[in-house]
Amino acid sequence: MTPDRRSRSFLDPQVLSRLAAVPLLSRRPMQGNVSGRHQSPHRGASVEFAEYRKYVPGDDLRRLDWRAYGRSDRFYVKEFEADTNLRCCLVVDTSGSMDFGSTGVTKLEYARKLAGAIAYLAVQQGDAVGVSCVAKGIVKHLPPKRNPAHLMTAFDILEQAQPQDETHLASVLHELAETIRQRALIIVLSDFFIEPAELRSCFQHLRFRKHDVVTFHLLDPQELAFTFKRPMRFIDMEGGPAVFAEPNEIADRYHKALQKYLTDFKQVVLESAIDYHRISIDENYEQVLMRFLVGRT
Repeated sequence: MTPDRRSRSFLDPQVLSRLAAVPLLSRRPMQGNVSGRHQSPHRGASVEFAEYRKYVPGDDLRRLDWRAYGRSDRFYVKEFEADTNLRCCLVVDTSGSMDFGSTGVTKLEYARKLAGAIAYLAVQQGDAVGVSCVAKGIVKHLPPKRNPAHLMTAFDILEQAQPQDETHLASVLHELAETIRQRALIIVLSDFFIEPAELRSCFQHLRFRKHDVVTFHLLDPQELAFTFKRPMRFIDMEGGPAVFAEPNEIADRYHKALQKYLTDFKQVVLESAIDYHRISIDENYEQVLMRFLVGRT
């Protein structure tokens, strides 16, 4: 499966072989440096006809459409879609809150599985992959490249990532929007512990730069259900003060606040035209990825 044959705890060869049957496609034109399977904003050589345009001196005479000339007595050139590869940039939240998990797997471990599988699939189809681990800032950054040796480095970064510090995701996404200069498929894996209103400008900034943006919103079942029954001490995993509370007394307020947060978040991604996936980390990650891949075809 990988050139160095090392076993990675977050990679399952059987899952990868099943997912490989479905291509990873971009929803927006990409600017790559080699031929690939993704639409380019430029015209080129492929079997997919795009449009006619008027002949100008210097055009390849082999592309003239003589039937169009016979009908109109004017010279027209056939234009075809160009196919290219893409840059896939995986942005993995490694802040302290990603260390939470009530089902035997933490949010960061789940993010590793998703990111590792996507990176493998992208490189297998000839695309470039990069990884950014982020918390208060960009903790680790690996620019996109498309060779298998580079993929091993990406796996090493994912394997060594440790959850710590606060979430400053908004400022980090603005920074990445400026530093990732060419169009890319940007996949953000996070629990998004940030006000949805702050994310609106980040997403719009990324879209303004013509990136195809995907978000995997990772939530633990306990965060969604809040089924605690006895007095609990709730600890802020990003360094804030602990809170001692009786769950029965705050459950209604918690669910209202959660519902408002999820509703506001959904409104932000709809307005920003983001490919949004909300995930409970007790879901089978293969099914999550299959839905993601099939949805893009």
